[in-house]
Formats: sequence, C-alpha cells, structure tokens
Amino acid sequence: MCNLYSLTKGQRAIIELARAMRDMTGNLPPLPGIFPDYMAPIVRTAPDGVRELAMARWGMPSSQKALLDAAMKRAQKLEAKGKPVADFKALLRMEPDSGTTNIRNTSSTHWKRWLGPANRCLVPFTSFSEFNRDHGGDVWFALGEYRPLAFFAGIWVQSWTSVRKMKEGEVTSDLFGFLTCEPTEPVASVHPKAMPVILTEPAEWEVWMSGPWDEARALQRPLPSGLLTIVARGRKSDGEEAADSS
Repeated sequence: MCNLYSLTKGQRAIIELARAMRDMTGNLPPLPGIFPDYMAPIVRTAPDGVRELAMARWGMPSSQKALLDAAMKRAQKLEAKGKPVADFKALLRMEPDSGTTNIRNTSSTHWKRWLGPANRCLVPFTSFSEFNRDHGGDVWFALGEYRPLAFFAGIWVQSWTSVRKMKEGEVTSDLFGFLTCEPTEPVASVHPKAMPVILTEPAEWEVWMSGPWDEARALQRPLPSGLLTIVARGRKSDGEEAADSS
C-alpha cells in the first residue's frame, strides 16, 4: 500500500504536461513528503468541463460497511465502560473516516459510482515510497534518478461531508485516491502486495481522463519490470535535492 509519495516539480510543469487550462492551487511549494489526509494537487475535469489543477485531500470515502464495523466496535467499547450508546445513528454519522488512499477492487459497488470521466483525475508525483523494514525502511521509487514527473491514475469526489478527525468534527472537502495493481520489479521485492497504477504517456492520460470505462480500466496494470528505479532509502521525504525550477 502506497501511503507516502513526493512531488517536487512545480505547477507550471504539471499544467504543461497534463494540458490543464486553469490553476486553482495558488503558490504550490515542493511537496517532498505527502502523507494520507494531506492536501495535494490533482488534475481534474471541473464541473464546467475545464481541465484544472486543484488541491484535494488524500483519502477517498471509506465504504459504509467499514464505517459501520468501526462504529459498532466503538459502541461496544463504550458499553464495556458503562456508557451505553442511546443513538447509534448519531454515533455512526460521527464515526471518523480518515479515508481510503489506495483503490484496488474497481468492481466494488462502492467505487463504481466514481469511475466515470467526471470523477477520474491524474495525481502528479515524482517518487513514491513503500515501507519494508528489512530493506531499510521507506524505499523510494521513481522513473529515473532525476525524478521525472508522472501521474498516478486517480479518482476524486467533490464536496464530501464527513468526519475526518474527531477533533475537527464534520468537514466538507474534495477528496482523492489512486488505483493500485500487481507489483513488478523493483517494487515487488520490497512490497509484493501492490503498487500504484502509473501513467507515463499522453495517450494514457487522455484515455484515463475522458475515455469510456471499458478502455480506461485496461490502464489498471503494472508498469513493465525495470522501468522504475530505487532512488532513496530510509527517510520520510524525497526529492529536495532533485527539485528543480520547473
């Protein structure tokens, strides 16, 4: 599961590569360590049809079953402490959902509603990390030593109201996540369960952003072995030294 990635290329480079027509990010600094629930840029099709660069919060809504199970466990703990839950619906509504960062099972009913072009996005990155203690902790992968810009195949949802953190209460945010697939080398040796779906060619970006699902779903596949390289190990951020002025 990829729960840490880096973006050290500037917004101009992202806009030019993705052919975005509008920038909603303001002053976007290098982001050498993007963690779950952080704000990060995505390239999306806005409701008015314009392709834009915008900020969203990493972590799509979790399934109702996951939230129900979590709320039931919390209710049981409260009851064990002598605090019976009088209104379970209210407890469920306030159940914290930090979000689902990685999406694998696109045949799930939960995800199907967001697989159309309006909810697909490109998530720009320059490197990503998979954790393996035996390999030195966080192992960083990129498409080359100089961390060229590429995109994860993402989905997003607009103005989702939920409780992300108990201390925040209910908030309304634009959210995103990205697809995963079977890993190939060198990722497979470090994290054999999955790797992000990476799109490297303009034709792939266009199919993902606007093609029918029968075509877009074929992009949920691993890169050929050897296209990625290990660029760093053992740290929680990557790319400060590789960031350029683009």
